[in-house]
Amino acid sequence: MKLLEVKNISKRQQQETTVSYVSFTQGAQQKMAIAGETGSGKTTLLKMIAGLIQPDEGEILLNGKKVPGPNDKLLPGHPRIAYLSQYFELHNNYVVEDLIWFENKLGVAEASDLFSVCHIDHLLKRKTSQLSGGEKQRIALCMRLIQSPQLLLLDEPFSNLDMQHKQTLRSVLDVITDKLQITCILTSHEPQDLLSWAEEIIVLQKGNLLQQADPETIYRRPATEYVAGLTGKYNLITPKHSSIYTTLTKEAQRNIIFRPENVRLSTQVNAEMQGEVKKIIFCGSYYDIEVQVGHTLIIARALQHQLHIGDMVFVTIDSDKLWFL
Repeated sequence: MKLLEVKNISKRQQQETTVSYVSFTQGAQQKMAIAGETGSGKTTLLKMIAGLIQPDEGEILLNGKKVPGPNDKLLPGHPRIAYLSQYFELHNNYVVEDLIWFENKLGVAEASDLFSVCHIDHLLKRKTSQLSGGEKQRIALCMRLIQSPQLLLLDEPFSNLDMQHKQTLRSVLDVITDKLQITCILTSHEPQDLLSWAEEIIVLQKGNLLQQADPETIYRRPATEYVAGLTGKYNLITPKHSSIYTTLTKEAQRNIIFRPENVRLSTQVNAEMQGEVKKIIFCGSYYDIEVQVGHTLIIARALQHQLHIGDMVFVTIDSDKLWFL
């Protein structure tokens, strides 16, 4: 069942097109993410969906009814759509409990459950000046949710959070969608924030929708090199890399993309390509190993290794994991 329908919406700001004829639909309780670098149009798109910015063209429907923009009503915004900016602010020197109850549209028991869901029940007696950034964000989120929205829009919710607060927020978002049955869209430019959470990802570049697909498709079969770069490290082989190119495929005039985890290294003679280890990067649970093969630098990923910089290795690339652009 379609909850949200975005139909060919466009917006020009300061003589530039920030969103260009974007269309998509979202089902109820579907977890959707919008990815793109800074300036790609993510925030403008979210604000148009929220009814806070008027589209120049197109329309937005929630439950089959038009979402009015600022030109259509005196106070912009939709009562069933909650929007949380990455630049949110809380009033200074307010007791958290007073600030939240001012926005409350739920019963006491429901509100108490929401405090627990948002991990803020231990913060209710504090003043806003006594909170960390992550705590303030969860309180601001609770203030949106306590108005009982049907659709929640989060603009870069993971930015400026440390790892602990990121993990807490992820668990909060899971409960919001699964238990509270609130549909959510969030924006981010960090792949780890999107791939493990979203069911569908939309990729924007300069206001244009480049690709819409599930996370695995976006990661393994990107529509462009830009999409590949948004979701993690990748290797690019062009027809100009003749020796490597002909080793990998007989295709012509198409770029090849593959991920570091699809590259295997060995000190034993077991492959046609040989290279020199140039750099070993420790990434916590894995290593990224840069290998110079001819004039091309290839990144391989390994859980463990016994290599050193300067070692000569044989390189094998999984042929079934190649993607052609």
